[in-house]
Amino acid sequence: MKFCKKYEEYMQIQDQKNYKLPGVGFKNLKKILKRCRKDDMIRSQNSLLVDDTNSDNSSAACTHPCPVCDGSFFPLLMKEMSMVVGCFNERAQKVLDVHLATGFRKYFAWCKDTFKGNHGAFIEEGKDLVGYAIINALAMRKILKKYDKIHDSKQGQAFRSQVQSMHMEILQSPWLCELIAFHINLTETKTNLGNNSELSKACSLVFNDGKPSLRCELSDSVKIEIDLTCSICLETVFDPVYLTCGHIFCFMCACKSGSVTIVDGLKAADPTAKCPLCREAGVYEGSLHLEELNILLSRSCPEYWEERLQTERAERIRQTKEHWESQSRLFLGI
Repeated sequence: MKFCKKYEEYMQIQDQKNYKLPGVGFKNLKKILKRCRKDDMIRSQNSLLVDDTNSDNSSAACTHPCPVCDGSFFPLLMKEMSMVVGCFNERAQKVLDVHLATGFRKYFAWCKDTFKGNHGAFIEEGKDLVGYAIINALAMRKILKKYDKIHDSKQGQAFRSQVQSMHMEILQSPWLCELIAFHINLTETKTNLGNNSELSKACSLVFNDGKPSLRCELSDSVKIEIDLTCSICLETVFDPVYLTCGHIFCFMCACKSGSVTIVDGLKAADPTAKCPLCREAGVYEGSLHLEELNILLSRSCPEYWEERLQTERAERIRQTKEHWESQSRLFLGI
């Protein structure tokens, strides 16, 4: 089955589940490329008729720059990708908020789902969202590869690099990392998810030479592997946070690199503060605590986790004490 048809069938199934998820207009984008190639072949044939030459034009390709594609293809793809990533992040956040809810909020969410007769449906939605991310990432790669093939260029590859630098690649989303950890946690606790689930088999936490990474393989051409070693302390990330540049650090390590205390938090970091790994500025304000990943690592590395917990607890108490002492002196004018 061709990918275009497979993609359309997948999106139709999601619509039947009332998810109403936006997608990449794969067929429309291919039509733009087909029209571009057709117009270029006509121009080539007319030019050859004028030159009174004979050659085979069946493989004529549109060359870059191409006003047709530059004016319609990339802007349309960018718009659709923005909608896909935005919707994915919003839906994934809602699913994980329900799972991580505590106290009255958790009881309210449970009652709401029970009365509707769909208790546990959010788990199924979380599984579908991972598949949604994978297939849309695959759709983008295939259509950009098609673009480069038709134009005999590397503009599609350059566009993909631009999207990644703008952090609009769906596989870069921290919510995807959280959903993968979410499903591994459910599999380990055997809650509402059978071990025969395709997603359960595809998602795993692996250790290579003691270094952990999060892995997901739902497609032969799209495989995700997220390194879970903090680049600052060179240990397994503890209380992990995801910076907007896409790198994961321990919360306390990230606070040190951002020159802020744990009391003030990463939101208080200077806008010009840079990621210690890629040196991109302004990455702390939009940071995200990876709570599902934190749960997964605490279960998988209990001895290490307890040791780090004791060490960081003492440091947190020290910083908190210093913070309130400085606030007291400021208040008293000392």
